[in-house]
Amino acid sequence: MELDLVRALDWRAWPPRLPEQPIFYPVLNEDYAIRIARDWNVKHDGAGFVTRFEVDTEFLARYPVRQAGGETILELWVPAEELDEFNAHIVDRIEVVREFR
Repeated sequence: MELDLVRALDWRAWPPRLPEQPIFYPVLNEDYAIRIARDWNVKHDGAGFVTRFEVDTEFLARYPVRQAGGETILELWVPAEELDEFNAHIVDRIEVVREFR
């Protein structure tokens, strides 16, 4: 599970994407993250987790905010090959704020 890999990285980075995951999609609001974790991940993986983390704002400016549906369905699209650099700009640690099973 991806969360185990985050734990192994001391909660400071996201693991490399799998070949079928060319984009890392951090979502920008907790409501949208909850819907993904609860309504999608639980059904497909048996569990879903909502995480929170901060990234250097100046660095994030390179990624336009994408509206992936409704008004509050906002995310960034980080190409997999840029994930190491993205991780280097995470401030402090990634934390789990909600869990669904």
